[in-house]
Amino acid sequence: MKTSSIKTTGDTCVDLESSDQCISFNDQADEQPQANLPLLLQPSYARSKSWVFDDLRKFRISLKCCALDHSSCIGKFISYLTFITLTIIVPLTASLSVKEPLTSTFSFNKLTQLPGSGLAMISFFTLSRFFQAYGLRQLLFLEGLQDDSMYVRRGYAEELDKAFRYLACILLPSFLVQLAHKIIFFSTVEVQIPRAWSGIPMNSIMFLSVLVSWIYRTGVFLLVCVLFRLTCELQILRFEGFRKMLEGSGSDACLIFEEHLRIRKQLSLTSHRYRFFIIGSLIIITISQFGALLMVFASKSEKNFLNSGDLVVCSAVQLSGFILCLMGAARITHRAQGIVSVATRWHMFATCSSSNAGLHDERKASTKADHEANQSHQAIECRDSDSEIFITVSSQEPSSFQTRQALVTYLHHNNGGITLFGFALDRGLLHTIFAFEFSLVLWILSKGVVLS
Repeated sequence: MKTSSIKTTGDTCVDLESSDQCISFNDQADEQPQANLPLLLQPSYARSKSWVFDDLRKFRISLKCCALDHSSCIGKFISYLTFITLTIIVPLTASLSVKEPLTSTFSFNKLTQLPGSGLAMISFFTLSRFFQAYGLRQLLFLEGLQDDSMYVRRGYAEELDKAFRYLACILLPSFLVQLAHKIIFFSTVEVQIPRAWSGIPMNSIMFLSVLVSWIYRTGVFLLVCVLFRLTCELQILRFEGFRKMLEGSGSDACLIFEEHLRIRKQLSLTSHRYRFFIIGSLIIITISQFGALLMVFASKSEKNFLNSGDLVVCSAVQLSGFILCLMGAARITHRAQGIVSVATRWHMFATCSSSNAGLHDERKASTKADHEANQSHQAIECRDSDSEIFITVSSQEPSSFQTRQALVTYLHHNNGGITLFGFALDRGLLHTIFAFEFSLVLWILSKGVVLS
């Protein structure tokens, strides 16, 4: 006599027993090497190994170029030394050592040093905290990629490439304008450093130092903005996958609830990680921009590219990066709020289809019972009992309706996206910020007219 038993455990062991043989299959050795691989390099989670590797390699190169590699003690030391040198020492030395001609007008370029260093400080400490506590994969929520659909997995690589396009479109044009401005600026000024050798070309050294400092500070700030925008875009992909789950009325409400809980948790973590960066950037940019606007309108000196070029470039970069963050947060919040209407429509379709199916089955059973009523009274009693049994089988329908109704109610009360201490960063908040900033502009214009 042969007996067979199948045992499923964490090691997936299958035993086949008989009177004369015993065969055992264990795939623990096969799963162990695959579990040690990085998530995106596993074949089941990636389209191709080289493609995914190249996408993550771009981020690693960007972090190393900005000296943000905190994977070792030496890397941390170099990172902090570079940060102190290019964010504090070089701008302070440039502001004190550059001597402009006496005949020149007032230079507005010094107004950009303090806000530029302030944004770089906030961005640097934000990235340092990220990579010490989370790491790049966990920061971008790549560890949960296996739980997403194929649509979401394919969209990841496209969004990664698009993020670097945003960075290049902002950084490269501003760098070219900044390079032209610094060449003209340092050709007309004199750099005087006490106790410096007379044979050293101080203008050239200061020119290179100031240019590298600007690239570093701008790159660190834009890198955080691009990371935030990329995180929002990836969550939008997950909401698109969640929307596809609601397209069919046969989707399980419990599965939909679990998926929304996962996305909701990721949005809450994103809001918690970036809230100090967004609020700090908003305060620094607002104070610096309106302070510079007030001084420009109050000054009676001539405004030209030489004395105002740095102010224009830095203002454009700061506003572009911050608007990139706000638009990404507003988009994901708008998608999160729109899920309620999709879920309500799904609930309505499922309810109508189940109701129509129930009415059709009842009419069919009634017609069949009337047709057999002419044969015998015993047949009528039998068919009536069968009809009652059939109707009671669908008694689980009210429970399914209540489950869907509870899901819609849950989505209605949990439709927030990116939040700042409980306030949803949606289009309404953007309109409020715009109204506040526009009021300040009008006030500064009135003060500028009075002072001039």
